[in-house]
Amino acid sequence: MPREDLFKFFKDRTYDAYEHALKNKIVQSNMPKHMAIIMDGNRRFANMLNISIHEGHLRGKDKLEEVLNWCLEFDIKILTIYALSSENLKRNVNELNDLMILFKENFYKLAEDERVHKHGIKLMVIGNISALPEDVQKAINYALEKTKNYSNYLYNIAISYGGRQEIVEAIKKIAISVKEGKLSIDEITENTVKNFLYTSNLPDPDIILRTSGEERISNFLLWQMAYSELYFIDVYWPEFSKLDFMRAIYEYQKRQRRFGQ
Repeated sequence: MPREDLFKFFKDRTYDAYEHALKNKIVQSNMPKHMAIIMDGNRRFANMLNISIHEGHLRGKDKLEEVLNWCLEFDIKILTIYALSSENLKRNVNELNDLMILFKENFYKLAEDERVHKHGIKLMVIGNISALPEDVQKAINYALEKTKNYSNYLYNIAISYGGRQEIVEAIKKIAISVKEGKLSIDEITENTVKNFLYTSNLPDPDIILRTSGEERISNFLLWQMAYSELYFIDVYWPEFSKLDFMRAIYEYQKRQRRFGQ
């Protein structure tokens, strides 16, 4: 066997052994119930490989397919992913058009996905959906309708989403309730605000993970992240591996969550 092939053989065996050992370790401890992911780095990944931005987004979409499988494997009940921010809608028109086609295709694909129906995955979408093209809205509504009766897992997609926008909308709804006499000012609590958010029926994320090396939240789940564990990793989203995924869980398990106490 050539030296290069021999080196690769032992490297792969070592990697597989480490991955197996880490998996055995994390399944014996507390698994996060709700993982949120800021999928960052598709465009920089594309530039690094000298491929088109569209191809970068396609690779990112394929990675998301893998991550959904990993969440099922480790029984993580809720996955929330940041697919498109409200600020992203200001991007280049051609890139946005490609993204909208990708979204439309994949919402229809999700609606018919064998995994979704086998595991009882309910799809939820948060954000200003009315800002999206009508054909994308139609695809979203189709997928929501096809999965509305499931409850084993929740796949939550933030699209045309902004955390500040979400809080402002909640404030407006609360103000209307006060004006109409349905709610008094003294009755407004943290729980009141939560009930007016897009995620009113969800527990807050246990862990928020961001790829690409950037260490910021970028207007994502600003209210919900108050006591979430934050994990940043210096790989672009399409490069994110199962080992990276398990390391994030392991790091979460090592932390002592005090919730401000």
